[in-house]
This record gives sequence, structure tokens and C-alpha cells, in this order.
Amino acid sequence: MSRNERSRSPGGGVRKQAKRRKPDERIRRTHARLGSALVQLIQEKPIDQVTVQEVLDRAAVGRSTFYLHFSDTNDLLLSQLETFLEMMSTALTLRKEESLRVVPVAEFFAHIGDQKKVYRALADSGRLNDFFDLAQGYFARGIEQRLRESQRLPQLPQHELAARAFASAGSLLSLLRWWMDRGAKQSPQSMDDLFHRMVWKGV
Repeated sequence: MSRNERSRSPGGGVRKQAKRRKPDERIRRTHARLGSALVQLIQEKPIDQVTVQEVLDRAAVGRSTFYLHFSDTNDLLLSQLETFLEMMSTALTLRKEESLRVVPVAEFFAHIGDQKKVYRALADSGRLNDFFDLAQGYFARGIEQRLRESQRLPQLPQHELAARAFASAGSLLSLLRWWMDRGAKQSPQSMDDLFHRMVWKGV
């Protein structure tokens, strides 16, 4: 969900986000340092016990700089999740991949599989459903764009194309939950193949 729309905060509830300008390189680096610090900390202790000061100490960033961009650790967490989902959901279109893939499933699953502690931290804090809700919006838009670009489907009414994309995004996230809950034993590539068989041939 874009920053000028309503989105669900990982800390619970729904917040109204102001439209933000694309940050410059210096700001991106600061965001990355803060995000990296937060990710490290939530693998060491429960999310709700992580303080802004701990993030600042780990990232070597000043308090005034932090509050210039974020209101609290939940805001920082949401920003990191949104950045990740935006990158994943638009990757195929941005790099103009000439394939029938509508989502980079292999890359997405590989990343989540490498971040099992973060995934578990979201689950333990009750934020995992919020993450999935947020992700469905991002991936639905990305899938809709890829379906439109593929020209493999007959000309569909806009509402039907959007509905198919939303349903496919839900299937993607259900597949991810199934995969993670069972120990991520199958390869990310095999899950990519399975998902795209589901998209183009049905269950």
C-alpha cells in the first residue's frame, strides 16, 4: 500500500500516511542503517521491547534525525516492510523480464526463508497478519500489471482483472505461509514453478 493511502500498521490499527517525496541518497542510507539495526534487534528480543534508543545506538544515528523521518519503532518497521514489498512486487516490470512470471516468487521466498527469525518475530508479536494484509495489496497491483503486460489473457473488464490479481496475491501469500509453516523444505524455485502453474492453469 502506498504511503498516501491508508495502511495497517504492524503495531496494530490503521494509520493515514502523508505522501512522501522520494528520498535522496543520504536519506536512503540513513533509512537503511536504521532498518538494518531494527532487523538485528528484533532477532535478539521481542519487537515490543526494542526501544528507539537501542535502534539509534546500533545504527549510530542521532535522535533528531530519527524523529525527522519516523514517529517510533513501529513506523520504522512499517517503512522497512513497505520498501521490501514495493521492491518485490514491481521487480519484474521494472527490469522488463520477458517471461510469464507475474511475481518473482523464487526471489521472494528465498529472502523470507533466509529471514526466518524476522518472520518468527512478526508472528510472535502478532504482526504477521498485518504483514500479509499489506503484502496482498502490493502484490495484487504488481500481478495486475504483469497480467496486463503479458497479453496472454483475453481482453478482460478492469474489475475482473483486478479481482484475478487480488486472488492470485492471496494464493501467493497462502503458499508462503504453508511453505514456512512446514520448514521451507521445498526449493524457492519449485515454489515459483508451482505458483505459476496455479496462475496459468488453475489449481
